[in-house]
Amino acid sequence: MVLTGPSGGAARDTVLVLDGGPAHPGSRGGYTVRSPECPRETRPRLSKFHAPEIVFGPDSLPESAHAAVRLGAHRPFVVTDPGVTEAGWPAELLRHLRSAGMRPQLWNEITPNPKDHEIQAGFERYRDSGCDVVVGIGGGSVIDAAKGVALLAANGGAIGDYEGIDRISHPIPPLVMVPSTSGTGADVSQFCIITDTARLTKITIMGRALVPDVSVIDPRLLVTMPDWLNAATGLDALTHGIEAFVSLAHGPLTDTHALHAVALVHANLPTTMIRRRDDGPRTAMAQAALEAGLAFTNAILGATHAMSHQVGGMLDLPHGLINGILLPHVIRFNGAQESARFVPIAQAMGLPARPGMPGDEAVDMVATEVRKLADEVGVPTGLGAIGVRESDVPRLALLTLGDACLTTNPRTASAAQIEDLFREAL
Repeated sequence: MVLTGPSGGAARDTVLVLDGGPAHPGSRGGYTVRSPECPRETRPRLSKFHAPEIVFGPDSLPESAHAAVRLGAHRPFVVTDPGVTEAGWPAELLRHLRSAGMRPQLWNEITPNPKDHEIQAGFERYRDSGCDVVVGIGGGSVIDAAKGVALLAANGGAIGDYEGIDRISHPIPPLVMVPSTSGTGADVSQFCIITDTARLTKITIMGRALVPDVSVIDPRLLVTMPDWLNAATGLDALTHGIEAFVSLAHGPLTDTHALHAVALVHANLPTTMIRRRDDGPRTAMAQAALEAGLAFTNAILGATHAMSHQVGGMLDLPHGLINGILLPHVIRFNGAQESARFVPIAQAMGLPARPGMPGDEAVDMVATEVRKLADEVGVPTGLGAIGVRESDVPRLALLTLGDACLTTNPRTASAAQIEDLFREAL
């Protein structure tokens, strides 16, 4: 990728390269900035780290009202869904917003894997209500929908017009996000994932403008998740951590968060399935989701997400569940060519890995342990069990090749290889 100047032409002296050059001993890949004359081995690295203001901890929900006030809200647009509404969290949020002198407008007409027509309807409600700041309270679907509404509020058009990277021209309304699940990382990310109902696929919209202004993470909200959602979002966080750590765009700032997220999910997800109200494990999972989100929004992801987006768009199923099925297969695929990065991952998971051990052993350890964890939380072993057919594979593979997440996968994948991965996962 070439770093462009203000006029859109190539910058005169600097090139931004996404490549496999060393970041530090034992690492691979990342963003590198160099002048064309600079020898490869001496060029410095450039890392960018996007993050919102973060408020973290039990009973932090009232802080979302203070954040909205600081961002200039008078009539905040509160986005949520029927399930979160039933759990009671939006009602508590509305009380805090009103107590701070605001007149909030509630919109809760979002379904899982938010659809393009839902985003359009939300934008029209936002516009007609004369709102200013957007507050999302819910899981990844709600937060993505809130981002989509804000995007259209400032830029117009249809949500599909913004598929891809950095296609947002105008600043969007301020965003305050309050996650109610422990895995999507949408509350800190520069991603917005929307279902294109015409093509039956998920589109990825990516850009700095989509990073929320404030993320308020209150672990209390996680206790109302049903078990299936707890499992799915937990495996999503694990996938974020692993894929961010091996991504071509990883760096020292993302590595720390990615590995800690992997360790926290591995140690705490099973406990939250059994004792959902235990404060320690639940808070640890909230932190895991946060750190995994910080890692992947900066390092991006890989083939697991690129493939999962297509299955989720076709079948309208939980994203994290699909990740849990695909991840062991992608680990083995990537590890066949790039295995050394899986040694620290195995260590983070508490497996008997040691520095300097053969990377292929670590790859096998990690893939096996991921599948074991998926079994423990009740995730099916194959895509066939959730409705994917052999006849779907060529179309899914073709769509995968166009997904932005595939660009940072550590191993290049052809259409035939993606098809093989889908078939292995059936």
